[in-house]
Parts: sequence; structure tokens; C-alpha cells
Amino acid sequence: MKIVNQSLQIDGIDKKILRALMQDARTPILEIARQVGISGAAIHQRLRKLEKSKLISGSKFVINPKVLGYTTMAFIGVYLDKAMSNPDAVKQLKKIPEVLECHYTTGDWSIFIKILCKDNEHLMYLLNNDIQSITGVSRTETFISLAQQIDRQIKI
Repeated sequence: MKIVNQSLQIDGIDKKILRALMQDARTPILEIARQVGISGAAIHQRLRKLEKSKLISGSKFVINPKVLGYTTMAFIGVYLDKAMSNPDAVKQLKKIPEVLECHYTTGDWSIFIKILCKDNEHLMYLLNNDIQSITGVSRTETFISLAQQIDRQIKI
């Protein structure tokens, strides 16, 4: 791994390590070492360097929301009355646990959010009581996801 022209360059061994961990972050280091053909200590060193370079920002367990009863995924375009309302609106959106992502965007909306709800009734409640009541929000446009067809990270 090296940095060239402000861009991180990773070698074939780094790519093999990353692919194994992206497929399953719980893969034991020694198993990856056997697959790659280097020592476990070398894998640890490379992982520390990749973390230090900020290419790796952590690992996490992925919860299946449907098991918890969350079956409605929606995307909401939020129109603000003025751009300076953005920081306060985002601060209020952070308080809503069902808001999974929040993006400052170009185009028609000021903010674009991804929200996970138990059902359409729950979504309507959040829209009417939590999101549209935020100071600065003039209106919203909602898109309900029928099915997520692609879920992946950038290819290494």
C-alpha cells in the first residue's frame, strides 16, 4: 500500500485481505493468512496500515430489520424554505431513530433521507408528526421502496 498523487494505491495482497473481510468481517485472520499465503502477523500489520490510511473505517454486524418488524423502506426528498435551515433540520432529523441516512443534495430537494418503518401507517405518522413539523421544512416527497435489488460496496 502506498499513496500516489493523494490517491491510495493498494497491492494484490491488500485486495485479497479486503475482499475476504468484505465478504465476512468475522473471517479469522489466520484463515485469511492461509488463503493469501502470508503470516497472521503480516495480515495484522497490513490491516493496521489500512485502518490508519482510513480506507477501513470499521466493521459491523448487519441487523435484518424485517425480523424486528420493520418492513417499509422509504426515501424522502425534503424541501426546505431556505438553505440556512439545513443545519437545524439535520439536527432534528438525527433525533428520529428511523432515519438511517441523510444527504445534502443538488437538485429539487435540499435533503434526501432514507427511512425505515414498521409499515405504511408508521411512515405516515413519522412524516406528519416528526419530519414535516421540523422548522424550515416546507414539504416532502416520499418514495416507498418495493424491493432492494442491489446491496453492495465498491469493488476492490
